[in-house]
Amino acid sequence: MAAYGNENAEMRLNNGKKQSWLRSLADSDLAVGWLFTLPFLVLWAWWFFYPFLQSFIRSFQDANFASLGDAKFIGLQNYVQILNDSEFYRAVIHSLQIVVIAVPLQTILGLIMAILVNQKLKGKGMFRTLFFIPYITSQIAITTVFMMLFKQGTFVTEFFTFFGFDNATWFADTRYALLFVAILFIFQQAGFSMIVYLSALQEVPKDLYEAGQMDGASKWAQFRYITVPYVKPITFFVVSVATILGFQIYDQIAAISRYGALGSPAGATSTVVTYFYQHGIRYMEIGYGSAAVVLFFFIIMIITFLQKKLLDDKG
Repeated sequence: MAAYGNENAEMRLNNGKKQSWLRSLADSDLAVGWLFTLPFLVLWAWWFFYPFLQSFIRSFQDANFASLGDAKFIGLQNYVQILNDSEFYRAVIHSLQIVVIAVPLQTILGLIMAILVNQKLKGKGMFRTLFFIPYITSQIAITTVFMMLFKQGTFVTEFFTFFGFDNATWFADTRYALLFVAILFIFQQAGFSMIVYLSALQEVPKDLYEAGQMDGASKWAQFRYITVPYVKPITFFVVSVATILGFQIYDQIAAISRYGALGSPAGATSTVVTYFYQHGIRYMEIGYGSAAVVLFFFIIMIITFLQKKLLDDKG
């Protein structure tokens, strides 16, 4: 009888310990964090890591979409071939040009728009919506409209003649086609940057601006020494996202090239993505295309690292 009582007491003690452990786990911020993060990690592993792992393996093979079962290992041959292909370097340079032109401008424009709609103005909600609409609008639709606006003889092309540009059809001119793509990207991406910056600006303590005013700081000084440092982490996020999206531009180029070869005119809008599409999808060289994707991934990683290093040094 005593042994049975001791066994019940031990079971109650163990149950109490389990309940206490579960209660402490439920109250733990770490557990809650993992609970909310787990779905993302599962989707990330399924939609990104697993495909990238497959691409990495395929990059060392001579593989064709039509006969994947006949793929054979060829080592670094795909990488050697790509790195000796002038077309690839041209695509990389075009992608870099889009990023160098568009990312800083859309970041600055997004911050300016966020500051404007963060003021106490009537109708700022309407302006916030108008600024954000391009980001959620079809890229093909916006590209089509811009192609009509940037034709030779329109008021837009005539306006740009004051800045030294010729009155030409931009998307069909090898001199201006890539700049046309960059303008499209800025127009569409600035709204997203505005929303992200707006959320950051609304978290800046008002006391800092009041203290700055009491010390006689001008609006520019407040912006430089209060606003910019406070939104610095957001700036890194905005720049990183814009850089990745800038390298991934495809729909706009496909819309421009719909009546010709991808990357038209004359390859002036070819990018890393179009290079992969041409070789990996159109020519069905999945091994060669996968090698291009792997190189593309490391290019983005290196650039993102350099961006963070640059922003940290400026801090």
